[in-house]
Amino acid sequence: MVRALSNALAQNRLHHAYLFTGTRGVGKTTIARIFAKSLNCATGITATPCGECSACREIDNGRFVDLIELDAASNTQVDNMRELLESALYAPSSGRFKVYIIDEVHMLSKSAFNAMLKTLEEPPGHVKFILATTDPQKIPVTVLSRCLQFNLKQLPPALIATHLQHVLEQEQIPFEPGAISLISRAAQGSMRDALSLLDQAIAFSSGNVAQEVVHTMLGAIDHGYLFDLLVALREQNGVAMLEISDKMSMRSLAFDSALQELATLLHRIALAQAVPQAIADDEPERDHLFELAQAFTAEELQLCYQIAIHGRDEINLAPDEYAGFTMTLLRMLAFAPARGNAQSAMGLPVAAKKPESRLVANTGTETSSGDISSVSRTATVPGGATSKFVASNGSAVSAIETAISAQPDWVVLLEKLNVQGMAQQLAKNCTLESFTDRQITLCLSQEQRHLQANKMATEKLQTCLSEYFAKPVKLKIVLGGNAAATPALMEQKTREIKQQQASDAIVQDGFVREAQAELDAILIAESIKGSI
Repeated sequence: MVRALSNALAQNRLHHAYLFTGTRGVGKTTIARIFAKSLNCATGITATPCGECSACREIDNGRFVDLIELDAASNTQVDNMRELLESALYAPSSGRFKVYIIDEVHMLSKSAFNAMLKTLEEPPGHVKFILATTDPQKIPVTVLSRCLQFNLKQLPPALIATHLQHVLEQEQIPFEPGAISLISRAAQGSMRDALSLLDQAIAFSSGNVAQEVVHTMLGAIDHGYLFDLLVALREQNGVAMLEISDKMSMRSLAFDSALQELATLLHRIALAQAVPQAIADDEPERDHLFELAQAFTAEELQLCYQIAIHGRDEINLAPDEYAGFTMTLLRMLAFAPARGNAQSAMGLPVAAKKPESRLVANTGTETSSGDISSVSRTATVPGGATSKFVASNGSAVSAIETAISAQPDWVVLLEKLNVQGMAQQLAKNCTLESFTDRQITLCLSQEQRHLQANKMATEKLQTCLSEYFAKPVKLKIVLGGNAAATPALMEQKTREIKQQQASDAIVQDGFVREAQAELDAILIAESIKGSI
């Protein structure tokens, strides 16, 4: 916006009407006044007004007779607009242009807009209109089409925090960075609101802007509670989560705001996980954010975020806010993936189960889950996926260590990639040969070597891998892979097993057998479909 206005002033390519839009406190009226100085500065039409001439000083002090400001919220009627437009016909008294700044222009009546329209269509050369609004949708399109529109975006919290810190340093007022961070987020993109909150915080804290004082002033949720809740969620400790909720209730904290802050925190954790550089180095909670980013998978964060925002929408329907808040937490627990620990979601011991035989991933050996002498190790792969290796005695420890240090499980990794079409077919018919920081080598089975000729599929798969690891990854595909170990063949075997299980279940079903015996019913094997 500044670049566009500066170029227009430098090239003397001026429009007769401008519309500045944006939320409250982002600088619409301030920029309008600066633009008025640029138009009337004694040094000429310039993008850099001197600030020293009489026109600049009078505009700064609100005494420039050719700058007319109108609050449309207080002057909505057509008579006010007609009076203003009649004065526009006369030449400026002392300046180069008559500048009309109409704030909250969307509040004008339909008749007032119609009266303005004629002047906007055929404006006098010495008149410039600057309209400002927080709600441009309420302005008639006939007016919008005759204005150059500029949208001022909300200020990011980091920029607001930097300015507030500068103000406090100039005023020599002590402060804590955490307090400035709270105020900058509470301002919601408005610098004016941020400065007002800062003044309130200075008065509230007797000249020492501390984080705890600002927490109390804003009625904000102590993020310590929220961090503790997420730690308890990670541990699937429902008892701890309810205890934290009770503490928040004793402090009469608003649970609606707590869910909003929890969703905001989950968003910041997701940013720390996916785009680490988005978290500033001086962020007070940086260490906590990255710690939780490692504790949760991306899928878990997305799920918890959705549950939090839906919980906030539904909290007014709950019996009370406490019930709505705790039910949202219990929903997070209910949908959390099992961690394989020996406690239930509510933190209570689980009754002993009968040992059951199972196959251990990537080993092809069978072990009993009830064997207390077994050794269990878990290897973490990108995205939070894990591969578990179990040995029944100490002699297999070296094999376990080797397995832990191997490349990620290609089947698990492929499930997490957003890959479709021919690229997916290529990936499913490969095995993972090697995995380094910058290159992934896949082996394509000889039977599917025709897939290697599809360059677009290779490029798409490489792009998906780079997006998943959030860094450039080179993909190399060689021939000679073991077809028996490809995800495609494993899917086929799983499908065959499911089909056989479905067929066996139908054959053994009591109703089916009775129908065959008494009604001479015929079972059509081809009609049986196993679920995948």
